[in-house]
Amino acid sequence: MIEVFKKYLHLSETDWDIIAPVCTMKKLRKQQYLLQEGDVWRYHAFVCKGCLRRYRIDDKGDEHIIQFSIENWWAGDRESLLNNTPSKYNIDAIEDTEVVLIRNDDFNMLCQKLPAFNDFINNILNRSFNASQQRIDAAISLNAEEKYLHFIETFPHLANRVPRHMLASYLGITPETLSRIKNQVAKK
Repeated sequence: MIEVFKKYLHLSETDWDIIAPVCTMKKLRKQQYLLQEGDVWRYHAFVCKGCLRRYRIDDKGDEHIIQFSIENWWAGDRESLLNNTPSKYNIDAIEDTEVVLIRNDDFNMLCQKLPAFNDFINNILNRSFNASQQRIDAAISLNAEEKYLHFIETFPHLANRVPRHMLASYLGITPETLSRIKNQVAKK
């Protein structure tokens, strides 16, 4: 488990001795929940292997995928975590997945005690905020085909890994529209 972090963090053995006890490995089977709507999220989850999706179900029963998280990405519900409120989202595994969980109090302790860990987290948060801003911009300014092309350009490693109906949900289009777009793009 710690080996995953060692790819990104160069710390002393003493520092690793601080990190290891607060990390818990969790294995999820395909379609198993990491978080269910209504539960309070209390962790930071680092994806070691697999793929998660964060989604919400609206009043009509339609699913809206907010985010996919794959290897070396963090997952969770920051709103629930920071405000100690029930989550509006579900997070489940699209495929068999392994995550490292760190309780929020322990996570904050690591950020305070280990400047390199804090810098690592700040870098990830900055990239995450940037990705969120790009996603919002794409959602409000691109047409369906442009959204698809933006997705496969930005996340080529996800394009064939995520089921079509989930990708359509993420893009805010129907699976039929996505199929039509994929066919049009293939002909170009």
